[in-house]
Amino acid sequence: MIEQSMPQFIAGKPSLKYTFFGGKGGVGKTVLAGTAALWLAQSGKRTLLASTNPVHSLTSMLDQDVFGQPTAVSGAPNLWAYEIDTRETIEKSKVEIQEKIEWFLKFADIKTRAEEFVESATMNPAFEESAMFENMIDIMFKDEYEAYVFDTAPTANARRLLGMSSVYGMWVNKMMQSREEAQSLREMLSFRKKKKQKDPLMEYLVNFRERMENAKELLTDDSKTAFFFITLPEALPIAVIKRFIAWFHDFGIPVGGVVVNMLIDKATVSDGAPEFVRNRVAMQDEYMEEIWRSFPDVRAIVPLFETEVRGLEMLGRAAEHMFA
Repeated sequence: MIEQSMPQFIAGKPSLKYTFFGGKGGVGKTVLAGTAALWLAQSGKRTLLASTNPVHSLTSMLDQDVFGQPTAVSGAPNLWAYEIDTRETIEKSKVEIQEKIEWFLKFADIKTRAEEFVESATMNPAFEESAMFENMIDIMFKDEYEAYVFDTAPTANARRLLGMSSVYGMWVNKMMQSREEAQSLREMLSFRKKKKQKDPLMEYLVNFRERMENAKELLTDDSKTAFFFITLPEALPIAVIKRFIAWFHDFGIPVGGVVVNMLIDKATVSDGAPEFVRNRVAMQDEYMEEIWRSFPDVRAIVPLFETEVRGLEMLGRAAEHMFA
């Protein structure tokens, strides 16, 4: 059945530092990310549990306000939690964009207000996603913890988020090429020789490319990074993983494996159980067969508990199964 369990996988990756949990909405990503973070902290590692999901749930799960800054989790030594606030990053990005655009307009001798360009750029739906990516890699670059566990947005968003290092890399290379061509043309059209001007925009692009290369190196290093897909024994969550798992491989993001959540324990279901419960068990049995066929790297199975997983005690119970 399970060829390599979650603790065996982690033991085989002594340098593993960045773990991401993702899947379809509603499969329990936040809970299992919290479970993994608690287990790592209890193992003695200084651990940060961070949410990159725009709809944060860590505060509710932990019963403690962790929004806006890394916060020590009460009752859990070595564990900090952080719901990332993108608002500050967005405002900072707007200022930086305006500065770059103002300089460019001055350089090109264009009489247009920079504010119009800034508004156009920051109204892009991906702008908040970009800010979240910036926050995430800032956390990783600071390197203040021994282990990082990220609770990501639903898989399609997580795919775009983690793929941004590659997308940004292609974009910045194209921008640098266009910038060099514009600079060369400007010099050719100039009637008099001028001392070569400092080019803040090019400096920004060079620094940004280096930053993205560093981010991509971390996100694609299979000795340090692993992305775990969470599924339920149901059709839609399984289909989502099948659809996106190849994409993660294509982008070079190391897939750590699959964790099955909310499996009904058949030992607790008697012959006299309601028909609804018996039907659910039979349905889950069928989908478990599909999971075994489709995913050779199932790492753990976490049962459906009699109550919601909220608070450290319930996270501890989940960890007993996830890291059995």
